[in-house]
Amino acid sequence: QVQLVESGGGLVEPGGSLRLSCRGSGIILSSFNMAWYRQAPGKDRELVALIGLSPRTEYADSVKGRFTISRDNRKNTVYLQMNSIVPDDTGIYYCYAKVPRTDSHSWGQGIQVTVSS
Repeated sequence: QVQLVESGGGLVEPGGSLRLSCRGSGIILSSFNMAWYRQAPGKDRELVALIGLSPRTEYADSVKGRFTISRDNRKNTVYLQMNSIVPDDTGIYYCYAKVPRTDSHSWGQGIQVTVSS
């Protein structure tokens, strides 16, 4: 059974940091393009960051310079390091895995990040 298991979310104050993890179960993440999406209350799900196989990375303008996506293939895990967090970073963060050049993909169950003082 393919699973993407997210962890590391929670409550954080503005200016703080969090590191989200996405561990693959039944799936080898090094063969997938990986991404983090988020969905804020009342808003559509949006792409936050992605990392390809090269590993090429891309970021939403709103998180450039603050967030870093990375892989650890030995741990079969993808990370999202979130620094200088702001209230607009609040939302449910989803891990996403896509087979390159296909429509085959999987989503994690989502993890809550709340930014509040």
